[in-house]
Amino acid sequence: MSSKTKKRINPNKLVIHIILLVGAVIMIAPFLWMVLTSVKTFGESTQVPPVIIPKSLQWENFSKVFTTLPFAMFYWNTIITTICKTVGQLMFCSLAAYAFARIKFPGQNVLFILIISVLMVPNQAYIIPQYLIMVKLEWLNTLTALIVPGVTSAFGTFLLRQFFMSLPKDLEDAAKIDGCNHFRIYWRIMLPLAKPGLIALAIFTILWSWNDLMWPLIVNSSPSKMPLSAGLASLQGQYITEFPVLMAGALLATWPMILMFIFLQKYFVEGIALSGTKG
Repeated sequence: MSSKTKKRINPNKLVIHIILLVGAVIMIAPFLWMVLTSVKTFGESTQVPPVIIPKSLQWENFSKVFTTLPFAMFYWNTIITTICKTVGQLMFCSLAAYAFARIKFPGQNVLFILIISVLMVPNQAYIIPQYLIMVKLEWLNTLTALIVPGVTSAFGTFLLRQFFMSLPKDLEDAAKIDGCNHFRIYWRIMLPLAKPGLIALAIFTILWSWNDLMWPLIVNSSPSKMPLSAGLASLQGQYITEFPVLMAGALLATWPMILMFIFLQKYFVEGIALSGTKG
């Protein structure tokens, strides 16, 4: 029995599992620290050496978040901007991706290279031009300024193009024989088959929109138009920061993303894997 057990143990796999376990502990440690700090007193959160387990759970820190800030309004603004950005990305990026993957037109490769080149430029390089555009359009301190710049992306176009190119061309040829035009092929055939890729793009877009911090701080100074990330940043004071209240707010802002990854993890992995099967 012992000899069979020894044969089943692969040293290489054991080392890999140990490394992965250590990496998982390192990744989850900050989250656990946030959870523990959210139920500490202010003294415990600043004590040296640090207090890991609080003596008594301070659940009132979560209620302080709503009394200190218009937290419900921050939540509503974040939900609205995230939904609009996600719908916009799925619509515009899928249309552009289908055109680049399935429709032949002059300058197709050159135009696609220009779009992909956007990924090589840091997002910070676009801040000043985008801000000047928002000023000209008089969109400062509005949710429109948060939504419109994020309704399309080069990454989303590239991701879905790779996915559309991996689909069999026979389906498209059969649809053309039946009299379908390009839009009907895109809407009735390609989109249903591209469900994993669409879900993967939706997850990326939701995550980016939910965590966006720099752009909301630049275009919005009104608390009534701030999302969660920018609103929580105001809890960090110049001299004193209520770390338990800040961590409680961060925990309330994080749990929707955690649930999203738990329930959509299968589609996320499948979409990323299949989107790169054909270039």
